[in-house]
Amino acid sequence: MAKRLDLVLFWHMHQPDYRDAASGEFLLPWVYLHALKDYSDMAAHLERHPSMRAVVNFVPVLTRQVDDYLDQFARNRFRDPLLRALAIEDLRELSATDRTQVLDLCFRANPRTMIEPFAGFSRLAELHRRCTADGLDLTAYLSADYVADLVTWYHLAWTGETLRQEQPLLRRLLAQGSGFGVAERHALLSLIGLELERVLPRWKALAARGQVELSTTPDCHPLAPLMFDFSVARQTQPRVELPQAAAYPGGAERVAAHVDRAFIEHEARFGAPPTGTWPAEGALSPPMVDALAARGSRWAASGEAVLMNSLRLSGELLPERARALYTPYRMPGVKPGAADLRLFFRDDRLSDLIGFDYSRRHSGEAAAQFVAELEAIAAQWTGNTPPVVSVMLDGENAWEHFPYNGHYFLDELYRRLAAHPVIRPTTFAELVARDVPAAPLPSLCAGSWVYGDLATWIGAPEKNRAWDLLVEARLAYLRVVDGLPAAARAEATRRLSICEGSDWFWWFGDYNPQQTIASFDSLFRLHVTRLYEALGLPAPAALSQRIHGSASGGDAEGGGSMRRSFNG
Repeated sequence: MAKRLDLVLFWHMHQPDYRDAASGEFLLPWVYLHALKDYSDMAAHLERHPSMRAVVNFVPVLTRQVDDYLDQFARNRFRDPLLRALAIEDLRELSATDRTQVLDLCFRANPRTMIEPFAGFSRLAELHRRCTADGLDLTAYLSADYVADLVTWYHLAWTGETLRQEQPLLRRLLAQGSGFGVAERHALLSLIGLELERVLPRWKALAARGQVELSTTPDCHPLAPLMFDFSVARQTQPRVELPQAAAYPGGAERVAAHVDRAFIEHEARFGAPPTGTWPAEGALSPPMVDALAARGSRWAASGEAVLMNSLRLSGELLPERARALYTPYRMPGVKPGAADLRLFFRDDRLSDLIGFDYSRRHSGEAAAQFVAELEAIAAQWTGNTPPVVSVMLDGENAWEHFPYNGHYFLDELYRRLAAHPVIRPTTFAELVARDVPAAPLPSLCAGSWVYGDLATWIGAPEKNRAWDLLVEARLAYLRVVDGLPAAARAEATRRLSICEGSDWFWWFGDYNPQQTIASFDSLFRLHVTRLYEALGLPAPAALSQRIHGSASGGDAEGGGSMRRSFNG
């Protein structure tokens, strides 16, 4: 067995902007719910295992929304319908719109792990199902007491397991089960506010003591290779249909703006600039590497298939998988004067085991099997330097598929890894500081961590239509923005950045759940409409029509918020 295996566990924390830019109203609650359940729980796991090391990636568009929620709690004025339902004294006075939102949103949870384990929540879900089947008007039929229990149970289901074990209030409410009054709702609301207030400082403290490396992603999570050049999608799919627009206007300038703002905000928030960058969706191309290196990023990362496609592009014989994958890379040709940037590529198989498979296994068995996989890599390694194994995945969406929010799996995994004589948990920043040897990567094939291509964001008719609408809005922005006053220009640019996020294109596609497609279709068109309003221009009529015309949807694994990184 090798003397050492360097393991980088990388957790990506991201949510797009869910706010109506005009009113500030939150249209979906995922930022604060994931903070309550996942950002909190993931910090607690590392706090319990101080010998563990990990890289945790926070996207600025997410952390700004956490700030927004903190401001709402400070003012005791909520722009989120679920928080208003907790805060209102008499739920009979809840507006019809908020009541409808509560009844719609409060069943958006994994039934197997977040509803069915709780008898009180299950009863509410069954009553809702029967009323819906009977065609009743739920907003008129279900009582204020039902709404009180529902909104309380929904938040209880979205608390992290560590928080449930630590907080007497949560244990008491879980035991109570029903009949939640205003006192219980207000106590729960206060707990949510306190947890939101401390969640990001906990991560800053973990970074300050060297246990965690905090990295960043360009500001609003743009799909950068496509913003540079739509045609790079054809490097992996030569016949893919492209948008009618020839290119995204001024894409290089816009990518640079996203990168620059991410670095500025990261340093202001966490006290130090990021050492490295996870490009949105792990999507890389040579111009993107240049842009990151020019801003001082010392590393970037992507998926295994991007590496293999790039090695094929060089025309050389492919080395065996382990030797290719467990080696950092350098790209010759990065612009002079830029940072010496290393490229790391994720082990797709190991990452997907955590993201999709281990939730169906006993926690101890899954953790032991993962460690055995790493031991096998170390035993078979013949290189002169230790293998670098990168396991990189979503740090927020996987856990709702695990019992107890993945609590026992992560606890056992971290315990085994921290004590292992061969496996050395580390960070990309530490590997860069140690100047670990890096192989040259002669060519880089544009692609993402999903299948190694860009088809998740371009090529299908509705994805291309969304790009065309965005290009049209970008051209309108370029026509008038210089004539706007400074404050209006800044607001228009902010709204443009939100529209450029990769998430809107991700969700278009019949393989995703229809309800989610409809939500993101509506939200994308609202964001683009608000951009036109900031520019003082009328929005095109096309923005009032759904982009995804099909009334059907799919049953994507994991609800579509995650995707396996290989198509097979």
